[in-house]
Amino acid sequence: MRGNVHVRFGGRAGETGRSKGRNRASVRPYYEKVRQGARIVSQAAVVAVGVRDTGEKSVLGLAIGASETEAFWLEFCRSLSRRGLSGVQLVISDAHEGLRSALSQVFAGATWQRCKVHFLRNVASAVPKLHAPAVLAVVKSIFLQPTRETARDAVHHALGVLEPRFPAVAAKLRAAESDVLAYLDFPVDHWRSISSTNAIERVNAELDRRAKVVDIFPNTASLLRLFTAVLQDQHDEWQDGRRHFSQQSMARVMHPDGPPLLTNPLTEGLVA
Repeated sequence: MRGNVHVRFGGRAGETGRSKGRNRASVRPYYEKVRQGARIVSQAAVVAVGVRDTGEKSVLGLAIGASETEAFWLEFCRSLSRRGLSGVQLVISDAHEGLRSALSQVFAGATWQRCKVHFLRNVASAVPKLHAPAVLAVVKSIFLQPTRETARDAVHHALGVLEPRFPAVAAKLRAAESDVLAYLDFPVDHWRSISSTNAIERVNAELDRRAKVVDIFPNTASLLRLFTAVLQDQHDEWQDGRRHFSQQSMARVMHPDGPPLLTNPLTEGLVA
């Protein structure tokens, strides 16, 4: 796991950066039906994916558990750390308290990015359906801003618009501002990818497709085998030399005060 900068944790029913070599992470849980003796129970499956300091994505880990308690998240994060995940710079997730607590204990010092998509869903659920489109339009305008300064101004404007009629939404926005805008401290060309957990959705969709074929797994081991095989295929597919982020943009993350790296492969590793 060395050489990773961004890490994501993912799954099908919930959400979630940098290891030595990875600086961003995203986390989400899946729930699958599994037979245990004469009963059928739900099992949570969580996946972590990351981006190396050279810009390539990779799968970091998978865990199966009875529920997404803080203890479960903590053990999963610790297992990643034991396997070499370190130096995490950015973690992307929803606001699950157990997960946030686990991340802060294991990856202390990492920036936390609250997934903007899940935040917007949270906002929509706090207003009558009739008013949701207008409220979301106001909040979404914040994420269209080109700089942190203009984003801060957009938040101020949104609060002024929302406070009189939707104080609950204004309170949510005020409390979440620093977390949903954490991505602004990273290179501009990373913003679209790191502001939400969407980058892991393709993995989620394939796991979902394969799990629906089975419907009810005969035991936990069979669930683990299937998901491991799918994730291994995805990991191998990502090792094709294509980069999720350019080397130059990753160099700005790893060495924000240093000179940019040349992109000519003949001069790779030299500084301009």
